[in-house]
Amino acid sequence: MANVVDHTPTTAEVTTSLLGSPVKSASSFQNVDYSSIKCKTSLISPTSEQYDLLQKKLKELVEVGRGETIFDIGVGEDGGDTGLKPDEYEASVATLQSLAETLDADCVLLRNKKGEQGMTGQYLVRRRVVEQDFLEIRVAVVGNVDAGKSTLLGVLTHGELDNGRGHARQKLFRHKHEMESGRTSSVGNDILGFDSIGNVVNKPEHGSLDWVKICERSSKVITFIDLAGHERYLKTTVFGMTGHAPDFGMLMVGANAGIVGMTKEHLGLALALSVPVFVVVTKIDMCPPNVLQDTLRLLCKVLKSPGCRKVPLMVKTSDEVIVSATNFVSERLCPIFQVSNVNGENLDLLKMFLNLLTTRMTSHDNEPAEFQIDDTYSVPGVGTVVSGTCLRGVIRLNDTLMLGPDPLGHFIPIAVKSIHRKRMAVRQVSASQTASFALKKIKRSQIRKGMVMVSPALNPSACWEFEGEILVLHHPTTISSRYQAMVHCGSIRQTASILTMSQECLRTGDKAKVHFRFIKHPEYLKAGQRLVFREGRTKAVGNVLRVIPQTGLIGATNKVHVKQNKMLPQSQNQTTPAASSKPPDGESENMADKRENTPSRVPGTGSGTNNNSGGGPKKGRGRRGGRGRTGCHNTQINVASDHHPGSLWLPSHHFSDLLQLYEAEEVKAIS
Repeated sequence: MANVVDHTPTTAEVTTSLLGSPVKSASSFQNVDYSSIKCKTSLISPTSEQYDLLQKKLKELVEVGRGETIFDIGVGEDGGDTGLKPDEYEASVATLQSLAETLDADCVLLRNKKGEQGMTGQYLVRRRVVEQDFLEIRVAVVGNVDAGKSTLLGVLTHGELDNGRGHARQKLFRHKHEMESGRTSSVGNDILGFDSIGNVVNKPEHGSLDWVKICERSSKVITFIDLAGHERYLKTTVFGMTGHAPDFGMLMVGANAGIVGMTKEHLGLALALSVPVFVVVTKIDMCPPNVLQDTLRLLCKVLKSPGCRKVPLMVKTSDEVIVSATNFVSERLCPIFQVSNVNGENLDLLKMFLNLLTTRMTSHDNEPAEFQIDDTYSVPGVGTVVSGTCLRGVIRLNDTLMLGPDPLGHFIPIAVKSIHRKRMAVRQVSASQTASFALKKIKRSQIRKGMVMVSPALNPSACWEFEGEILVLHHPTTISSRYQAMVHCGSIRQTASILTMSQECLRTGDKAKVHFRFIKHPEYLKAGQRLVFREGRTKAVGNVLRVIPQTGLIGATNKVHVKQNKMLPQSQNQTTPAASSKPPDGESENMADKRENTPSRVPGTGSGTNNNSGGGPKKGRGRRGGRGRTGCHNTQINVASDHHPGSLWLPSHHFSDLLQLYEAEEVKAIS
């Protein structure tokens, strides 16, 4: 299979030379002089000052990696020759292990490699399990229908191979119709835990996983966001990619089917949202070799196309796994794994890759708290529960946050009653972590997806309108003003209308600044957020440039229309703002004529046309009152009014003639 694509890198050295070194030095985060420990021999026998600097540098690297880092031995930062003699190498390893012990971390060998003057090595330094705290990496699983997404997750999380007939995926489905059809229709969540030395801690008990025990024993938890592959559920898939804020995307491709259906759609969505993607080719045990080769050739062609500009790497050894994992955050590299869920081929390489993934989100723990809601629940005995992602800051138990915006754009204070992460009770949640909150004194019906919980220090405000820069990926015709489509921005999912554009019309491939306005209710937006604009086959991506805050209770162009109640006296109707405005003099006479000629309701009648011999009020059939039982069914009168502009307008003298005719017919029928 080495000759699939001639220019596809198949070795770790070629890939490293293509990408360069993406590892940032700790000096870029702290203004500390590390010049005395840049040499490769600084770990052999450091002085006390060098040891303190090494400890400080390792601590910074671990904090930047949110609890872990990959450390190179035998490679200096001064650009000298690489490699150490065996005794020097052993001394450097001993120093690194003692440094890791001071940080309460484990040091695990990843690989050894021959350098120019001896041995070099890469070690994983990861903090041991801390109570109620673990590193979380979110991976969105996308791909065409029947690519094996749910089956692979069932094999990875439960540790049992599939029987080839969908046994593994049955443990992941949430709904009955999913079990019957075998197709995912909702956003599912599954976890895979790793301890401090990189071993999987998932151990099913009686066929099910205990998430609390997994989290208690894990230093790192991979959260798989299982998304739908069918085109019918594209809305759900887009929401999962935008609302759940995944760190990475796992694109599944069936070896026997190839790149078909929604595969390119999901790949384009991940690229639009700047989510790094790695590819897993499944079902290689049942696929003929020539079909597999054609699939891989087409896959590499798509990844190298001008739209993707990726560097595909066929991962077949542990060295290539380490290189791809350390260079993956650059978003340029795209590792390709070939696995089988039936015989377990190459699953160990995929688990090793997942173990080495590092988080992309930078730490914002010192900023005011901001939490976006992507789902709501009503738990018996607990009350209203919301789940979502903490984007910034730290939220602690019993904190009071501002929840909103409601349909009027208001934010209300709300207290956090309890916090759970992966079904485990915790006392706080930090930035880039997902959690669920139990809220006090609020109904589930008052909360919707897309609302946020933010710190009162931010003084949040909602907006009806915003400006964004969009790029139209596909549209069959042209987009102009007043065009409406669905906007996905974080966990927000609402129809918006285009008010103005920097160009007269937009076609496929055009880029423009657009002024949007939400249709239903205001939202909480911030400049710089990514957005996806879609409607049917129309798709556009872009960024929020500027948020236009609302001026009053509702948007400036939204006018309150109060409907007059004809059952109330005219004096009471005039108290409302809409009724208090006086019509022009020419129109007042016409309105007076209408009131004179309009038949008034008489007590004891069910409607203006029906008499009830019983003397009591008769309920009509329908909104306007049912037809009477007098046998006069063919005579209808439509009165034109301000509230029924579509009804037939009759001049006053024609109306009075018809009214006399109607009364004569009614008297004749009664007699």
